[in-house]
Amino acid sequence: MTFLKRALTFATLVGSALAYPNPGTVTGAYTGVHDPSKLCKDSSGKYWLFSTGVGIPIRTSTDRTAWVSAGTVWPNGASWTDAYTGTSNGNLWAPDCYIQGSKFILYYAASSFGSQNSAIFMATSTTGASGSWTNQGLVTSSSSSNTYNAIDPDLVIDGSNWWLVFGSYWNGIQLVPIGSSTGKLTGSSIYALASYSGGIEAPGIFKYGSYYYLFVSRDTCCEGTSSTYNIRAVRSSSITGPYVDNNGKSFASGGGYLVLATHGTIYGPGGQSVYQDSDAVVLVYHYYTSTSSNLGINLLDFSSGWPV
Repeated sequence: MTFLKRALTFATLVGSALAYPNPGTVTGAYTGVHDPSKLCKDSSGKYWLFSTGVGIPIRTSTDRTAWVSAGTVWPNGASWTDAYTGTSNGNLWAPDCYIQGSKFILYYAASSFGSQNSAIFMATSTTGASGSWTNQGLVTSSSSSNTYNAIDPDLVIDGSNWWLVFGSYWNGIQLVPIGSSTGKLTGSSIYALASYSGGIEAPGIFKYGSYYYLFVSRDTCCEGTSSTYNIRAVRSSSITGPYVDNNGKSFASGGGYLVLATHGTIYGPGGQSVYQDSDAVVLVYHYYTSTSSNLGINLLDFSSGWPV
């Protein structure tokens, strides 16, 4: 091999290795995390993080780096979800958190793998602490008669308008208006935002500048180091779409701006949420190693018009 070929090969390898940032430093209770919520930051500056699991695990941090386990939302179980999980006190999926004044609001899903018998529920708390939560009941549900799957909720607040975006596989990502006072659906309107034949889920909408950015996880989750999950984004000047990538292509047309994918020993990043903190836009996600699923936290830069 000539010197030039060796140099080009080395440059290619280095460029490939540096294509995606590694997760930022986190310590403490960062293992075993799946589908982390948006960060909730209370009036004292404490961060709250919720994730998929039995009872919905809670973690807290005072600095966004060192995390402590803090019990579960439902330490005594959530029997109202059993009809959707198919088991007693089953895993509850993909929670999303928001603090409205002094009130914590949590959306979460109940289902089982490969099923459309799914539901999204709402809970509230005045402290966020384990066992302090009140079940506020069903928000929406799906069955085999629907074209979508009611899981992976994400609350979107756009001025005085509240929306819930959700969806997984089937006909993809859906958006519904909800009431700011009730947190529940305000009618029967539903907007289909994105679909992709290879699998699309975990939606979240984040407004930056004049654009709404729709983040999703694409491809296959939950297979450890064999997971092909990756985080992608499209954007629109309207929250109801149409959403396209930097090349003007929708997900259905094979588009989707690639934000984060497998690299090095970081496998299948996804289940993401995007949060505007006081110092930065924060991407929260899970990824796999050879031993566990871990919490990933990165900062996003939108200066090019697309998140990097």
